[in-house]
Amino acid sequence: MSRTDTVRETPGAPAAAPARPAPAGRSLHALRPYTLLWRREMTRLRHNPVRLAMGLVTPLLFLVVLGTGLDAASSSLGKAQLNDYRAYLFPGVLIMSVQAPAIAVGISLVWDRRLGVLRQMLVAPFPRSSIVLGLAFGGATTGAVYGMFVLSVGGIAGIRYTPMLLVVLLEMLLVSLMFTALGLLAAVTIRQVDTFQIVVNLSLMPMMFFSGAMFPPNGLPGWLAAVVKMNPLTYGIDAVRRTLPGPEVLTSDQTRLLLWDWQPPVIAELGLLAAITAVALALATYRFSRTR
Repeated sequence: MSRTDTVRETPGAPAAAPARPAPAGRSLHALRPYTLLWRREMTRLRHNPVRLAMGLVTPLLFLVVLGTGLDAASSSLGKAQLNDYRAYLFPGVLIMSVQAPAIAVGISLVWDRRLGVLRQMLVAPFPRSSIVLGLAFGGATTGAVYGMFVLSVGGIAGIRYTPMLLVVLLEMLLVSLMFTALGLLAAVTIRQVDTFQIVVNLSLMPMMFFSGAMFPPNGLPGWLAAVVKMNPLTYGIDAVRRTLPGPEVLTSDQTRLLLWDWQPPVIAELGLLAAITAVALALATYRFSRTR
């Protein structure tokens, strides 16, 4: 006769330790808050095509109307210093399309605090740093999607469609991540929606205006040249301009950025943006971890 052995628990004996999840399972569990918040931003983008269309209106108006108008005016006056102003303006238009949707993540965080959604996030069994980083990655992806749509019409400015545009797309993703990090830092510091919008609007316009997006950074008066070269966005636009495959005006001596007769390499400009992004994310995470 066969016998089936059974394990009997001895009274007072310690219970068997529960099985630990596999390392792969722990990794997926750790990534869950990042993916959830990233998907939240992608869902907002997918279900709001009007927001996407309106976000592209202003950059395209700058490119088509302002670029074409100034190019025609300079040609008619016989004083054209740039061969094609639209080509010179295009990198600034790309960055302009990226900044608004990235900053919108900060606005949504302020609204989440006001509506009580943030409180539900804070009691979730996830580290608070994952909430900040998940929102940052979602906002950066949203901004890159906007920039990709503008990049698709680069032929208007004489941009050539080559594999080099993939590098430009990665640069836009970094710039978008920087804007998102700065927006989140402002959102965890400022609690009022109206105040946040005022601060953001008063910050974005000067950053764009004093970035060399509208005019070459060389030959400016001393005070204006100092402001332009202290603006971190200047180096992002210069990196995109030097990477774009297109007319010679993008890399001519008139348009290149010089620091005391030295032209910083593209990798150094991107490194500066990455450093600012890392500092902003670290400060935002620290402030958010103290939120109650």
